[in-house]
Amino acid sequence: MKLPKVSAVIAAAVLAPAVLFPSSASAADSPQPAGVSGPDTASDKPDDAGHQDAGDQEKRDRAEVQRILADKESGRGVRDAAGKALKGGAAELRHFLEVELPKQRADDDRVMLGRIMAEGGPAVKAAAGKALDGTYADVVKFLKEGQFTARAEDEDRAKVQAILADKECGRGVREAGEKALKGDAAAVRHFLEVELPRQRADDNRVKVAQILSAATGRGVKEAAIQAMNGTDADVVTFLTKGWATAQAEDDRVAVLRLMADKDCGRGVREAGSKALDGTAADVRRFLETGYAEARQDDDRVKLSQIMDVGGPAVKAAAGKALSGTYADVVKFLKEGQFTARAQDEADAARKPAQDRTPDAKPAAQPESGQGQGVQPAAVTTTTGTTGTAGTTGTTGTTGTATGTTTAGTAATATSARPGQLAATGTDGLGWEAGGAAAAVAAGAALVAVSRRRRSAGS
Repeated sequence: MKLPKVSAVIAAAVLAPAVLFPSSASAADSPQPAGVSGPDTASDKPDDAGHQDAGDQEKRDRAEVQRILADKESGRGVRDAAGKALKGGAAELRHFLEVELPKQRADDDRVMLGRIMAEGGPAVKAAAGKALDGTYADVVKFLKEGQFTARAEDEDRAKVQAILADKECGRGVREAGEKALKGDAAAVRHFLEVELPRQRADDNRVKVAQILSAATGRGVKEAAIQAMNGTDADVVTFLTKGWATAQAEDDRVAVLRLMADKDCGRGVREAGSKALDGTAADVRRFLETGYAEARQDDDRVKLSQIMDVGGPAVKAAAGKALSGTYADVVKFLKEGQFTARAQDEADAARKPAQDRTPDAKPAAQPESGQGQGVQPAAVTTTTGTTGTAGTTGTTGTTGTATGTTTAGTAATATSARPGQLAATGTDGLGWEAGGAAAAVAAGAALVAVSRRRRSAGS
């Protein structure tokens, strides 16, 4: 039985798509690369009359290539091939969608993986290298999931490393962190979520205990004890705020004590007052460096003052200290000045004794009786003679001899220096007393001679 002519035409129209476009069907059945949408095959259906318009298919292919080209996720290889296909006809468009697109996308994905591997951390590098050694499906899986898991691990490790690099990191946190870094991603995550808070709380309490042990001020001690008796949050509050507040108050008390010291100099007082008028940092800076600098200046000023009023030994020792270090200055003020003063006092005590040695020698007796050296003898002789002059004759002579012996002894014992009276020690009467004594002695001698002559004449 022959088919009608119209039925043959319809059958040809139905079979045409399968004959003309076999690759499209196979491409639709094959697995597509990640993130790639295949050509729009759902619209490749014959119209109601059973006809397929080749011009419409080309338009749909061109639109799909343009969409792929505009996709920001498309790599360089895909873009270059898509741009080239758009310059061609329907065959070039279809070839790109069926052949070039999967090939170029696979190459672009491997290039992207290599870039991620180069810029990633240890975990990313390891996962990317493993994907590159596998199939294209492994590459796609890394780009979709693996890279993010590896990046999270690297970020966690970076966090742990940053915690360990912090100078405030305690011993407990450090030991637990180093142990976690030697493990896998799960160990690192466990440290961050579980170990870190617990170890940090213990380290904080250890730190408060150390602050309490080293504290010298009352405020810090009381605040630290209160924190230790509280919660972990109280400990953190003390370390972040309370400690600084209490330390500032204790520092001000310390400055006031230094200024009240009796040995405090002008420089220390001025620097301390200036610090107290400033901030807590100014007060702390004074205690750490300012006080020592001001004290050194004050000690050097004090040394200079001692040097100005000191004796030879003090001046020499002070000058040597000033030319040396600050330790030399301190040593002089504590010890050297007293040793030098003792030496100056000893030298001063010996000097008068040396001055008295020449005066203690007996004075020379001039023949003519001139000069101060003869005055003690004249005074001594006259003392005995004058005492007997009011009496008579022989008794006076005898008295003269006796008086001479006694007065001579007294003169020898009391003659500290010329011109001083034996009995009173009065200065300035040597010449006057000597002249009067000589006159009395001469008169007594004349009387005695006159009496002898009378006796001889009678």
